[in-house]
Amino acid sequence: MKLDKIITGGTVITPGGSQKVDIGIQGEKIAAIGTDLIAQSGGTEQIDASGHFVIPGVLDVHVHLALPFCGTVSSDDYYSGTRAAARGGVTTLIDFAIPFAGDSLQDAADAWQKKADGKALIDYTFHICITRWDEHKDQIEGMIESGFSTFKEFMIYESEGWQSDDRALFSTLEIMKKNGTMLLVHAESARILDELIARHHTPELMKQYGARLHPMSRPNFIEAEAIQRAVMWCEITGGQLYIVHMSTAEGADIVKNAQMRGVPVLAETCAQYLVLDDSVFDQEDGHLWACCPQIKKQEDVQRLWKGMRSGEVSVVSTDTCTFTREQKAMWEGDFTKIPMGLPGLETLLPIVYTHGVRFGRISIEEMCRKLSTNPAQIMGLYPKKGAIQVGADADLAIIHPTHEIVVDPSAMETNADWSPYEGWSLAGFARTTLSRGDVIVDDYQVVGEAGRGQWLPRKTAGLVEPLTSETNQT
Repeated sequence: MKLDKIITGGTVITPGGSQKVDIGIQGEKIAAIGTDLIAQSGGTEQIDASGHFVIPGVLDVHVHLALPFCGTVSSDDYYSGTRAAARGGVTTLIDFAIPFAGDSLQDAADAWQKKADGKALIDYTFHICITRWDEHKDQIEGMIESGFSTFKEFMIYESEGWQSDDRALFSTLEIMKKNGTMLLVHAESARILDELIARHHTPELMKQYGARLHPMSRPNFIEAEAIQRAVMWCEITGGQLYIVHMSTAEGADIVKNAQMRGVPVLAETCAQYLVLDDSVFDQEDGHLWACCPQIKKQEDVQRLWKGMRSGEVSVVSTDTCTFTREQKAMWEGDFTKIPMGLPGLETLLPIVYTHGVRFGRISIEEMCRKLSTNPAQIMGLYPKKGAIQVGADADLAIIHPTHEIVVDPSAMETNADWSPYEGWSLAGFARTTLSRGDVIVDDYQVVGEAGRGQWLPRKTAGLVEPLTSETNQT
């Protein structure tokens, strides 16, 4: 077999575990995995991975690029965002196509495709957001036929025109059941949240507490009640449900208990909820850390790591929604006007590798399941993406076990001029990233060309190994 490239000398993380093997690449695909591939294929280009891990390219299945939100537009677009992703070992991302007033679901998909055209360095697809049930309900199956298998509804954001009520959630889950597709839900309890924000939104309290009012007005039960309600509609309808950016211990308990009953619900958390707590809001520039849902407490951090090990947390993503310091300053002391979101694509893998694998919380094999294999399976992209195996796309990241880089926004690809992890020393940045066989990061620097990323059609979603009492233990 004539191979185009061979990756040699590395410890390769395959579905069967860690192995000292070579990887042979032919065109865009992994064509061979074995020992001594060099001797079998002559003068093929070699990539030396000695002393490194070779892992499947990461899938960040929750990002927002160039999103109009909170009175501004998120500052990472498909150019800077996908370059940041590549440097962090991310080779596939999924954004959210949101229809604005009068838009059809297809209009939203077309608008997001235009954002990516000519800019995307890595492969991508979209979750289709359903924002007006009566207008959009009859368009869902057409979008499924067009290659979209995941849909999103927000339980909050009435002022943005995005909110779905219980009728919409219930009815969409019925459609998901019928078609083998999946509904993603932003789970927060809107009416109570609005009431608590209003109670805290006074000149006196804003002067006294500043950005700390952001977490003070969003107690854990805001997320937990909404997750419980969404799980109930999931259990009744049998439609596949995926809880996005789960941030609370209570939410993890609800998901675990539901899974033990056989309810088809899955959940992701985000990197920030695994390493930060609400003490960040006590800083002078604490408003920078405002996101939605907000960063919680240490008890929640520990419970989410526990969920990573026991199974109720299936995926780690970022909910990347980048705003610069200037954009964040729009709040001018009013916590309700902070653009909510954090940069994260470039640091997803380094955060989970350093604070998960190196800190002994999870194995590197478990990390690859949460960052690559599970998201690919759940989102309908497996076996093309998500694992190092023959026939899969040659999407790979080569990382050094111990080499650390200090997080410095001025040296990063993101358009953010700050980072939630600024000054942190992290291992796990990609020395080399390959996307469909192309080297797009070399020696920690982006070398790939914008526009080479491809849109990924999908047919199904939610396909994961069933959870049992043996696999979902605490």
